[in-house]
Amino acid sequence: MTVDARAAARRPLHLAVGGALVVATALIPSAESVAADQTSEVTIPYTCQFPSGAEKADVTIKAVLPVSAGAGEVIRPADVSVEVGLERSALVRFTALEATTLSAVAELTVRNSVGEHAADASWQQLEAPAVDLPAEDEEQVDSQGEGDGQGAGGVVLTATGDVPTVAFGSPGRATVTPAGLGLTLASFTQDGTPTSPPELAVTCEPADDEERPLARITVRDSTGPTAPSPSDPAPGEGASEPPAKPARPAPGLDPDAHRKIDDLTEARLEALDDEDPGSCPIEIPPEWVMTTAETYAAGYANAVKLDGAAALGPAFMKVVLNKRYINDSCASTVDVTSEVEFEYEGKRQLPPTKATFLSYGFMPTTATMVLEQVGPPAVVQTHTVTNTPTYPEESTVTAQLSMRLYDVKVNGVPLDVGPDCRTERPFEQVLKGYGQSYPPAGYLVAYGGNLTGYAHIPPFKGCGVGEDLDPLFTSAISSVGKKADNYTKMTQAPLCVATNPEGPDCPPKVPKPER
Repeated sequence: MTVDARAAARRPLHLAVGGALVVATALIPSAESVAADQTSEVTIPYTCQFPSGAEKADVTIKAVLPVSAGAGEVIRPADVSVEVGLERSALVRFTALEATTLSAVAELTVRNSVGEHAADASWQQLEAPAVDLPAEDEEQVDSQGEGDGQGAGGVVLTATGDVPTVAFGSPGRATVTPAGLGLTLASFTQDGTPTSPPELAVTCEPADDEERPLARITVRDSTGPTAPSPSDPAPGEGASEPPAKPARPAPGLDPDAHRKIDDLTEARLEALDDEDPGSCPIEIPPEWVMTTAETYAAGYANAVKLDGAAALGPAFMKVVLNKRYINDSCASTVDVTSEVEFEYEGKRQLPPTKATFLSYGFMPTTATMVLEQVGPPAVVQTHTVTNTPTYPEESTVTAQLSMRLYDVKVNGVPLDVGPDCRTERPFEQVLKGYGQSYPPAGYLVAYGGNLTGYAHIPPFKGCGVGEDLDPLFTSAISSVGKKADNYTKMTQAPLCVATNPEGPDCPPKVPKPER
């Protein structure tokens, strides 16, 4: 199969400038972004070892996980719950202690695997609130149960909580599979006092050898000049953090657009197993499609520890579109890689931003902050599905940045932080946007829109003249551990493309940021 590269260069704008700039920076840049999610659920029969012997338990695990992710991208399971159904026979020990309620803390081992690589993660400290125990003389109830937490004369304990992140280091088909389960059961009498003994530790294992994955995730190859952030955890590692809810689709946006993108990513992997590798996909030489563009972006960034938000931009960006252009006819997709450079008064940075916060909740602090671009140009990757009438599009921007502080005042008194008060290392930022071309909705690379993400801010160094102020700014601004807890929302204006200098979007406009 052959492709006429010159014909490809004449394709409509949404393909010809696929990968055009989304905003790649913010005062509190993001290291995590909203992804297309799936609500996953699996029920597994377990055998739990009680002092009286083995007892059966049906365990239902639920979580919201992405349909796909890039290699090295941090994944945060959301809305996690572990429902443990204990039969009446397992409760005899507690009723014998005159217990009337039962609560639990669950710890679930989860195996994260991709290809030949696997690692276990511990979803621990999942707490189940107390439920009423059935009375000894209570008749068996129907399968629907009567009252919260009861069914078939037994109880259902529903444990919830935050769980660790995971990142898969290589592309392929990843699975998240529940394994061993530990329960710490706490029983209480009618007046709310603990029984004696107050707790019972129980270990549970799957009742058979059948593998029942909670979720399957397509892990895409992540290309580009930047490597995953040093703070990204390996499979099964990472700090627990409440994940963000995915952004709602824009009005008119196909609600299945994200899923269609990821379904076709999977289809591509399957098609490549069957097709002639010389015919699919086709990479078009960049000299046929590469062009330049300019745009502005502006927005807001929350600083959680400072209990405030800072206005960002307007940031001027120079874009080189279509550095890499791949037409995958097997999966009917187009993947584009572009590059971005930030510019302010001849420097690779955003314009300085002055913000006022309440440090530690009570001390008014003002500071001028600037984000400086370091290393290679920012990478913009766009994935478009071309055999779906809506043409869904997913865009990802990755940049390496450093944050610098100066002109600091605490309660109105100048604080000399010196000329080089900055984060101790550059950090990687990723923002994402989703949209569709027909009808236009959401975020589109050519026409702009909103992008969101979260940030992990490293510790500071070089702060202070005559005294070490690094701990002050680290404790006040930097993220805790590996948490990315500072929310950023940026609005990008339409592109002014060099091939259409008389177009309505030239010269580039400054967008109105949205909160």
